[in-house]
Amino acid sequence: MSTIETLRNILVETMDVDAEAVTEDATLDDLGIDSLDMTEIMCEVEDVFGIDFGEPEGLETVGQMVTHIEGLL
Repeated sequence: MSTIETLRNILVETMDVDAEAVTEDATLDDLGIDSLDMTEIMCEVEDVFGIDFGEPEGLETVGQMVTHIEGLL
């Protein structure tokens, strides 16, 4: 499964967003994800991918999250 597919599954299961809305160009704001939600997502990402997501700044889109995750793998 690709990084974006895995991230899509996390967002659908954790934040109850529409899977079709999770594209690389989708902003976190578009998906209704705020900073508190992001903390929950980061924990789930760390568990699923086995990485330390850290506290990156400037992540605004799903594509930027994918790039960040792939850089940690």
